[in-house]
Amino acid sequence: MKKLFLFASALVLSVSLFAQTKKADEVIKFKEMVYDFGKIKQGTPVSHDFAFTNIGTSPVIIESAVPSCGCTTPVKPEGAIQKGKDDKISAGFNAANVGPFNKTITIKVAGVDQPLQLRITGEVLTVDAYTKYEASKSSAPAKS
Repeated sequence: MKKLFLFASALVLSVSLFAQTKKADEVIKFKEMVYDFGKIKQGTPVSHDFAFTNIGTSPVIIESAVPSCGCTTPVKPEGAIQKGKDDKISAGFNAANVGPFNKTITIKVAGVDQPLQLRITGEVLTVDAYTKYEASKSSAPAKS
């Protein structure tokens, strides 16, 4: 019984040591992983494109792009992205609620065990507060 247990343990250990798992950053490279919208006006949706390149040795498929909440709407490319080619994942944000935000989009790449996360941040201001913010920016003296 001990020999069987030792053999099984050695087999599991050797398989796990030799198993190679790809990391997402070995297959696709994003230009940026975080985007800050800064201050935005409540009720005015915004979006940003997270550009990436397939740096792997074969075509890549983005299986899913899952937002951390319903206020964020990611759009992923459909179909395979060929080796060396660029594409994007668009992240929309509805700006319905006032206050700072920090939202994630979890990206699952086919054949890669560990997903990666893109992040959008910023602050939603009321219409009045945003108007004051814009007025203060335009009246500030230019820096040289």
